[in-house]
Amino acid sequence: MKSEIEDLNQVIQGMHPLIEGIRQQIAKVIIGQQHMIDRMLVGLLANGHILLEGVPGLAKTAAITALAQCIHGQFQRIQFTPDLLPSDLIGNLIYVPKDGTYITKKGPIFANFVLADEINRAPAKVQSALLEAMQERQVTIGETSHPLPSPFLVMATQNPIEQEGTYALPEAQVDRFMLKVVVSYPNEEEEKKIMHLAAKTYRLPPLEPVIEPEKILEMRKLVDQIHVDDQITEYIIRLVFATREPARHAPALAGKIRFGGSPRATIYLNLAARAVAFLNGRGYVTPQDVKSIAMDVLRHRVITTFEAEADEVTSEHIVQHLLDHIPVP
Repeated sequence: MKSEIEDLNQVIQGMHPLIEGIRQQIAKVIIGQQHMIDRMLVGLLANGHILLEGVPGLAKTAAITALAQCIHGQFQRIQFTPDLLPSDLIGNLIYVPKDGTYITKKGPIFANFVLADEINRAPAKVQSALLEAMQERQVTIGETSHPLPSPFLVMATQNPIEQEGTYALPEAQVDRFMLKVVVSYPNEEEEKKIMHLAAKTYRLPPLEPVIEPEKILEMRKLVDQIHVDDQITEYIIRLVFATREPARHAPALAGKIRFGGSPRATIYLNLAARAVAFLNGRGYVTPQDVKSIAMDVLRHRVITTFEAEADEVTSEHIVQHLLDHIPVP
């Protein structure tokens, strides 16, 4: 086992120049926001969709666009609005009077990377159409199901402050996102660099693609091979079960959690921790890999009770409490 992990370490480290190439390209247009960029790479490597939440102007859309430009693949940006229709997303059947037949016109969802901008501004029908695409990697037009290209990654943004004219994402759809990343303000030094970079009357040129989609699929196969020790597996299980049975695992949270993480949380926490290990050049997962990514995997899967809301206890507070108190192997 040890020799296999060492061999895997070497293969993973051999892939790192490609990851660094992506980072260097993104750094040309995005200053700081390393946490957001790292999480986008985790989603890319672990085949998981990403939801970015933050106030306007924090480069959420720019970062997703930059990542897509770094890869030789199809990219589509969809601006979600209240009048958007499912057919605007997935496509439609077009009647041809000359032949008396229908042809399929595929929508913008048929791309490797889809930016769903302001996702919570679209009505429920559109969100439901996106749900099938995210989970099944296919869409149904008429009576025919069409597979989506591979790799396929949805990166969505939402604004937490303006709630007028928005449609809250249902829990079933939020659970489809592997990661929910909360994007924060840059610090003063980063803001100064952003000002020097962006305070110009012309747009920055597009980035150069540095990696093929096939390489992404190769990296994902390596992520699947990364070793997860039984003790790490038990730690992941304890974290997720503590969100379901707080009275047994974290008594201080009793009465604060209405619904905890589903088995999807366990799967995604395992996969995301492996992707973090990959980014760190390792063929094995450490407890710190799990702890570093757990907040982004679990924050949107913990539904608090009215009692918790009255006490101003958020899902982030709950996840942090679990990370601080659940024993680490």
